[in-house]
Amino acid sequence: MNVNILLFPDFETLDAFGPVEVLGRISDYALHFVSMDGGLVISRQQTSIMTEPMDQADPSGILLIPGGQGTRPLVHDEEFTKKLKHAAEQAAFCLTVCTGSALLARTGLLDGRKATSNKIAFDWVKSVNSAVHWVERARWVTDGKYYTSSGVSAGIDMTLGFVADQFGTEQASDVAHGIEYVWNNDKTSDPFSRKKH
Repeated sequence: MNVNILLFPDFETLDAFGPVEVLGRISDYALHFVSMDGGLVISRQQTSIMTEPMDQADPSGILLIPGGQGTRPLVHDEEFTKKLKHAAEQAAFCLTVCTGSALLARTGLLDGRKATSNKIAFDWVKSVNSAVHWVERARWVTDGKYYTSSGVSAGIDMTLGFVADQFGTEQASDVAHGIEYVWNNDKTSDPFSRKKH
């Protein structure tokens, strides 16, 4: 199955490459870095990644949408939103990290669904689309084919949760062990939420 990692200027590097580290360890998955127009894309941390045009990718697999400062202008880009909506509709699964959920929310595909996002940027994300049932106290949220995570490192926990859903908890635990990562496998455990437990 293809995994399309959608990149854009000023994306948060770990938002993309945390999940990439996890998904890249699944032999059934083939990773592709895509952007709307293809070419070189530079992250917030000045990491340069060569991408292929989104419209040339096979959209039927997994779509991964990172967050970062680059999401702020993109929520106002109607052409980007239109293309993203088409890609997300075609994907079998759609995973967002951090404020990547704001981009997906802008398409309307999360209307009436549960989702979460980066807690520091939570108020801004909620302002993008109030029709989404935003869950503040969550490390990640699953609603149908849509997986949304809290900020940055939470994307790794979410992606391991996705692997567990697809292949079983043992394989997800094996991947976590392989990357020497302490997996927070409780999606409701969110130490960064403003809501007290």
